[in-house]
Amino acid sequence: MTDKTFWRGKKVFLTGHTGFKGAWTSLLLHRLGAEVFGYALPPTHPSALFSAARIADDIQHRFADIRDLATLRTALSEAAPDIIIHMAAQALVRPSYAEPVGTFATNVMGTVHVLEAARHLPGLKAILIVTSDKAYANNGRQTAFGEDDRLGGDDPYSNSKACAELVTHAYHHSFFNTPGAARIATARAGNVFGGGDWARDRLVPDAVQAFLAGEVLRIRNPASVRPWQHVLDPLGGYLMLIERLVDDPAFAGGWNFGPDRASEVPVRAVVERLIALWDDGARWTSDDGPRPPEAATLRLDCEKARAQLGWTPRLDLDQGLRLTVDWYKALQQGRDVRQLSLDQIDGAAKMNFTMIA
Repeated sequence: MTDKTFWRGKKVFLTGHTGFKGAWTSLLLHRLGAEVFGYALPPTHPSALFSAARIADDIQHRFADIRDLATLRTALSEAAPDIIIHMAAQALVRPSYAEPVGTFATNVMGTVHVLEAARHLPGLKAILIVTSDKAYANNGRQTAFGEDDRLGGDDPYSNSKACAELVTHAYHHSFFNTPGAARIATARAGNVFGGGDWARDRLVPDAVQAFLAGEVLRIRNPASVRPWQHVLDPLGGYLMLIERLVDDPAFAGGWNFGPDRASEVPVRAVVERLIALWDDGARWTSDDGPRPPEAATLRLDCEKARAQLGWTPRLDLDQGLRLTVDWYKALQQGRDVRQLSLDQIDGAAKMNFTMIA
C-alpha cells in the first residue's frame, strides 16, 4: 500500500512526464501531495493524457531533451529533488528499427545523463530507473523471467533497455555505493495500458484509434502471449519500492512488476475483450504484412515484489480494460477526462487497489 504521508511535500523529479506512464505518475504524485518537477519533450498527440488531463496545472515542468546533459543538469540543480523517477524513453520496438541511433541515444545515454547529473546532487535520497520487461534475453522459453535472469535484446529497443539496466548497475557500484549516497533501483514492467495512450504499434491505442475511425483493427501476432496490466498497478509498485528504497539499501537492484497469470493471455483474447466493451461495430482481422520479429511469449516472475514489498496487482484484465475503454469513450463524448482520471485513481482504491493510504 502506498503511504500518502511519505509523499506529502516530497520533491520528485520525473523525466518523461508528458508520456503515457509519466502523465499517470504525475497525477498520482500530485494526488499524494508530492511536489513534482517534470522534464520531457512536448506531448506528440493533442489528446495525450498530459494535455487532456491538464497536468501542467499541477506541476512545475520543462520541455527539454534527455539527451541534453547541460540542460538536464540545470533543471535537476534547480529542482533539488529528494527523489528522481526516470521514465523518459523511446518506448516502442518498431520505431527502434527505423531509428536505432536515436533509440540508443535516448534510452542508454539518456539514462547515463540522469545518473551523471544526479550523482552531484546534495540531499538526493533515491533514484528509480524505469526500464522494461523486454530487457530480458528472451530465447522463447515458456517460463517467467525473474530478476536474476540474463539481460539482453535482439531488437534495438529491447537491447537499449538492457543496456540501461547495465548502466544503472555500473553507476550504482561506481558512484552510489557509499554511506549517504542516493539508492538506486530499476523497475521492469511491460504491456501496460490505460486511458490517454496514443502510441502507434501498441495494441490498445491501435485498437482505440481504429474503432474511433470506424476501421477494422489489423493485428500482427494474435497468438503472442504478453503480461497485460492497467497502468495503475505497476505505478503503485514503483511508488512502494521508492518508499522502501529511501529507508533501506537492501531494496536497491532490479524489480519486476507484472500481472497475475490470469492476465497473461494472447493478443487475440485482449482484442476480443476490447471489442465486447467498445461495441459499436468494432472488428479486427489478422495483418499478414511485413512485421519485425517478436518473441511468441513473455512472462514475468514477480514473487520478489510480492514477498518483499507486499505488492500485488489488484486490477484484473477485465477491470483494467473497462477503465481504459471508459476513458476513451469519455474523451469521445467531450467529458472531463481530468476528473475521470482522478476518479479512476480513487475508484481503483475501492476495487481493493489500495493506492492511497
